[in-house]
Amino acid sequence: MAAVICVTPPLARAQDLGLPDSPVLTVDLNRLFNETLFGERVASELEAESAVLAAENRRIEAELTAEEKELTERRDAMTPAAFREAADAFDAKVQRIRAEQEAKARALADENENAQRRFLGAARPVLERLMLESGASVLLDTRAVLLSSDAVNVTDAAVDRIDDAIGDGSGVSPDAEEAAPEVPIAPQEAPPLVLPPEESE
Repeated sequence: MAAVICVTPPLARAQDLGLPDSPVLTVDLNRLFNETLFGERVASELEAESAVLAAENRRIEAELTAEEKELTERRDAMTPAAFREAADAFDAKVQRIRAEQEAKARALADENENAQRRFLGAARPVLERLMLESGASVLLDTRAVLLSSDAVNVTDAAVDRIDDAIGDGSGVSPDAEEAAPEVPIAPQEAPPLVLPPEESE
């Protein structure tokens, strides 16, 4: 009887809040990030930056292609040594530009990862509160669960609460990353890289 009395209050509270009463809860971390105002803002900013980089890559590729064509057309009027020198310089330029563009793409990927860590750090208190109200002691990423009931999935509730707590996350401090659990979120697709033309002979 004493056990029933002790357990009943948290059961009623979880039900009143529309939360499952379970020692284990699950959450879809990809949805949690992508469907919150924070994640939507980050995705929009990265999409814009990726579009700029992709346009830059296309412009550079067109310029390199035109430069390679011009070098090829000048070949007959050049000595073999002069052409080889010009071709080597062009190839070095291509490799330098490729490295620069790859670095920009990596920077975008790092920016996304850092945003995800800030998000998880800022969201952690919200998730901990949700666990407390549900009487749960464990919160699992759905990707790590083989089988579970939809009843213990609190993604929708978590999205709403995180939006209420941090909005689009523009005011979240970078220090929030330190509180983030080591849980990866699916990476965003990187923008296309510039591909160097085939080496001139």
